[in-house]
Amino acid sequence: QLQASGGGLVQAGGSLRLSCAASGFTFDDYAIGWFRQAPGKEREGVSGISSSDGMTYYADSVKGRFTVSSDNAKNTVYLQVNSLKPEDTAVYYCAADRDERFIRTLVGRIVPKNYYYGMDYWGKGTLVTVSS
Repeated sequence: QLQASGGGLVQAGGSLRLSCAASGFTFDDYAIGWFRQAPGKEREGVSGISSSDGMTYYADSVKGRFTVSSDNAKNTVYLQVNSLKPEDTAVYYCAADRDERFIRTLVGRIVPKNYYYGMDYWGKGTLVTVSS
């Protein structure tokens, strides 16, 4: 399973570090993705990382502001979110899949609802609220 944490209320320009703790599966065999869903909007892929080789991916909207990293010893993936904007307000989810290409193709795009069921693991989300 996956557990996301670290969300909160911050002012525009602020930072947070989101964590995604994994358990119950072999962490190194999976790619981890970060997704977000703003109120009234569809879920979109924000970032991803391969646990095996550390390859990272970012949506254009967050490049240069968000950084994804992995601590394999702790089975945890982090998303450092800097220079936050009100439009970053959303519930942030982490997800894991054995197929790195699946994660990679979803970064920077809306996730079709039928794809939700194709993901091996979804974590419960953590809410990030950015005030202007």
